[in-house]
Order: sequence, then structure tokens, then C-alpha cells
Amino acid sequence: MTHVAHPYVQRLGVNRDWKSRWFTTDPVKFREYLRTDAAIRKFLGVKLKGMSIDSIEIERSQKELRLIIKTARPGLVIGRNGEGAVKLKKEIDMLLRTSKLSQKPDVKLDIEEVRSPESSAHIMGQMIAEGLEKRLTFRRVMKQAIEKIMANRDVEGVRITLSGRLGGADMARREELKKGRIPLQTLRADIDFARVTARLPYGAIGIKVWIYRGQVFADRKSGQAETAPRTTTRTTRTTRNTRTNA
Repeated sequence: MTHVAHPYVQRLGVNRDWKSRWFTTDPVKFREYLRTDAAIRKFLGVKLKGMSIDSIEIERSQKELRLIIKTARPGLVIGRNGEGAVKLKKEIDMLLRTSKLSQKPDVKLDIEEVRSPESSAHIMGQMIAEGLEKRLTFRRVMKQAIEKIMANRDVEGVRITLSGRLGGADMARREELKKGRIPLQTLRADIDFARVTARLPYGAIGIKVWIYRGQVFADRKSGQAETAPRTTTRTTRTTRNTRTNA
């Protein structure tokens, strides 16, 4: 049987970068950094729930820890006059103090806006989860999400899968809707993938979202240069055929 690879992990180094960017040769520090990153992501996932968070990236230096929060609603995270960002930074600082670290780094917080939330799989997964938690029909939520995603010009394909006790049924099942194309085996394909969980009174429903945003080329000009000679060869062939027929 084949093994299914994560679309994000499969494209690391091709058109994706690590979400935690740091390096250490000390195994003690490696365990400490890894544990701290997991604690920060868990804390922010609960604290910033419902604020349309796309991703959380972590960068480290010897004395600094930089958090990059990408969200479609930066005003909710920043707050009035920046009060929300200052409060969030203090809470993260307090979390690091209680984590018993060998050296507490200085925390820097950067909040970036996501211009097109419809092309983000994680944000759309959160919207589907919110619709299910409001007791809307799952088929209606899926169709509305697909129509909203495909309305974006950058999106060429979408696939949504729900699994669990859909509609409150006694037996769990799996439903899937797809529109467009999603070339998972093409590494230069820009595919965003996310897993989100909707918490309902009768159980949890798992949500998976794939969004295909076209192909990424390292150099657009080289791609155009490759297509140019192909067109010239076709024209030369047609001219040869016309000569032979004459």
C-alpha cells in the first residue's frame, strides 16, 4: 500500500520553508527549544481562536525569539492602540518564565496581514468548523466554502473532507467535495493543506482542506524561454510540410 505524504512537508525546500527556523548542536537545548515551540503554539492556538490565524512562525537567535503571526484579522490581534499585542507579548513572556528555561530569550512579536484569506486552507478550515459548531448543515457549509474559495482568481482547485458523526448520526462516516484539480504529485504545485477539528456536543468532526494555487517556478523568465523554442520548432515543421506538398 502507498504512504500518503503531507503536502507541506513534501514541498519543504522546493516552495515551502520551515515554520520553526533555528539551529543548535546541543541536544539539551534542542529538546528545550522543541518543547518551548510546542507550548507557544498550543497557547496561541487557544488564545487566538476565532481570529482567522493562518500560521505561526518562530525564529530564534542567541538572545531573541521572534514570533510571526499571519492573520486575516490583524485588528483583532493588535487591539485598540496596540493593547492586544502588548498584552499577548506579556503573556508569552510569562509562559517562558514558567517553563524553567536555561536562558529566557527576549520576545519580539510581528503580526502580518493575509490579503486573500480564501486561498488559505487553515483559515477556511476554521470557517467550516465555526459553521458546524453553529449547527449548520454540513453539506451547506461545504458548498458555501467551496464557492467562496473558487471565487478567488488565484485558486485553481479545492478539496474538502469531513469525517465524524456528521449531522449527529450514530455511525461516523466520511464526506468529500472537490472542485477543480489538485496535483498532489507535482512538487512545484502550490498546495496549501490544513487539518482543523470542530468540537460538537456529540463528538469531534475532523476537517481537511486542500487548496491548489497554481504552479510555482523559481524563475518565470526561464519558463518562458523553455516554451519559446517549442513554438519555433512547430512553425518550422509546418513550413517543411507546405514545401513538400508544393
